[in-house]
Amino acid sequence: MNSRISKILDEIHSLEEELEAAIKSREDKYLYPFEGRKIQFEHTIEENHRKLKIGVISWLRKSHPLNALSAPVIYSMIVPFALLDLTITVYQMTCFPLYKINNVRRNKFIIIDRQHLSYLNCIEKFNCVYCGYVNGLIAYSREIVARTEQYWCPIKHAKKLLSSHRRYTYFSDFGNSSEYHQHLKYMRDLVSDENS
Repeated sequence: MNSRISKILDEIHSLEEELEAAIKSREDKYLYPFEGRKIQFEHTIEENHRKLKIGVISWLRKSHPLNALSAPVIYSMIVPFALLDLTITVYQMTCFPLYKINNVRRNKFIIIDRQHLSYLNCIEKFNCVYCGYVNGLIAYSREIVARTEQYWCPIKHAKKLLSSHRRYTYFSDFGNSSEYHQHLKYMRDLVSDENS
């Protein structure tokens, strides 16, 4: 990888760390420290949250009717998502040890915690659980597939991707045949040495 790209990647990493620190300071503003694995709001904040909760009946009255009509379609998707969850997990448990790749830790991607917010009614909490699961599952799956791509085919596409996983930047340039096999070994070593 050329030094200019490497320098830009270092700058991006530095900015990501700065962003993470800024987000952490914002979290501190809302006073939700963890007690073990549970978030514990300050008592007055918790009371204010409860006061802001909209009851289910009021919430349903204010909802657009098309939202209710689309709900069965949205929730029926749990079947293919659960199947994806099962198959992608079995895939990595079966294949990653063969490739000497560490398994992706599911709990780093699938985070379900918004249902503990007191200002949400039971429908909103259910929606948040569903969205947290599905979006986390997609991120978990993407990381498994990204590690697989890094192992088997770490070559950039000729066309620009709209969105790529974080590993893609380090892939070999399209058409760079002279360095490909050396880079392939490097990328395999890199993914094998990586922690979950």
